[in-house]
Amino acid sequence: MSPGGTGCFSGLLLTVGWLLLAGLRSSGGTNVTAIQDSGLAHEGEGDGEGDGESDEEAENDISNRTVVKEVEFGMCTVTCGIGMREVILTNGCPGGESKCIVRVEECHGPVDCGWGKPISESLESVRLACIHVSPVNRFKYMWKLLRPDQQAIVLANDSAILEVRREVRPLAFECDTLDSNELVATIKFTVYTISELQVRRSRSQPDTDAVLVFVLTIGVVVCVFVIFVLIFIIVNWAAVKAFWGARASTTEIHSELSSVRYKDSTSLDQTPTEIPVNDEEDALSEWNE
Repeated sequence: MSPGGTGCFSGLLLTVGWLLLAGLRSSGGTNVTAIQDSGLAHEGEGDGEGDGESDEEAENDISNRTVVKEVEFGMCTVTCGIGMREVILTNGCPGGESKCIVRVEECHGPVDCGWGKPISESLESVRLACIHVSPVNRFKYMWKLLRPDQQAIVLANDSAILEVRREVRPLAFECDTLDSNELVATIKFTVYTISELQVRRSRSQPDTDAVLVFVLTIGVVVCVFVIFVLIFIIVNWAAVKAFWGARASTTEIHSELSSVRYKDSTSLDQTPTEIPVNDEEDALSEWNE
């Protein structure tokens, strides 16, 4: 082969080698790009799934927020002044319950509670209490001494409890309960004299006391009578014994007489056929002789 032909052949081989190398590089680059694209695709799919989950959570949150919670209130514990009541949930309770208590809150009735009763009293003094709920120091209290046809006298006591001594005339007191300088309850009391208190107590005694006294009196009388009878029997035991002995003998005699009469009546009631035949023949033979 000539040197020119050898050079052409080597040039051709070099060209083919470069072409093959370029093709391998292009195919390698394509594969890398595909892998990267597939990874990006997976990441995109993952991002899409995450977005879907976040959308579902958002929808659930919205649905939970849009649940209508129906609330009703229980009865207030008082008919006037300050009391407590239950707040009851009738829709949206946990665990599928039909009703559940959410909380207990304060409730207010009419301010005027009229005339009240002392919390304790004796013949010397009376203890009065204002309308309040716990805590006691949350409210302010204003005590007044009421006077007929005159302005009330504000007392220095500002606590919920007032102790008053009885006087020769009845007294009337009023207590105002204030919450944040707002009147929420007021109540009045009458403090009677000692004589009036005794009269009221005697009138308030039930009729059963008289019945109880009558029954107790009858019981005592019966017990005394039984005791006297026992003492009489012990003292006159000989006479009592003789009396019961005579009575017992009389009873025995009467029983014996009744038994004899019964036997006689039974013997008379016997018929002739009941008489033995041998006795009749013996009597006839003796007659003939």
